[in-house]
Amino acid sequence: MAGTSDESVKVTFERLAQRVRDELAAAGLPLVTPGLSPALAVGAEVRAVMWNHHFHGEDPEVVVSWKVSPQLRSNAMADARQGRGVTPAIRQFGEVQIAMAAAIIAILSAAGFTVRDHDNDMSPFDVQVLAGPEPGGQPSWAFPEEP
Repeated sequence: MAGTSDESVKVTFERLAQRVRDELAAAGLPLVTPGLSPALAVGAEVRAVMWNHHFHGEDPEVVVSWKVSPQLRSNAMADARQGRGVTPAIRQFGEVQIAMAAAIIAILSAAGFTVRDHDNDMSPFDVQVLAGPEPGGQPSWAFPEEP
């Protein structure tokens, strides 16, 4: 029976992640396709994270990360690894992450989601989606129903 419960939880969080993808796409943001090579990833990456549920008994979560261009990401990481201080690449990388996290929070909040900055020290620019809008309502981007 535990497998059924785990599967139900997974489906619920995957559904929430898809609703988040839909809202970000409706706002015009590029999305990282699940399974896309990290070398090509640019835009909002939305994931249902299940590992903490399986290993620690905590609730799964939906997390949104912003992926800058692979070249900017590579340059910033190389500068950081080589201890070059705050270079233009590192500065731009960080400022873009901050701006996009704020934009994602604003977009999803306007659509009725409950979101916040993620409190993960390893991914300080991630956004955590706590809940979606009430089910059954039609998204603002959907075609109006015929009378």
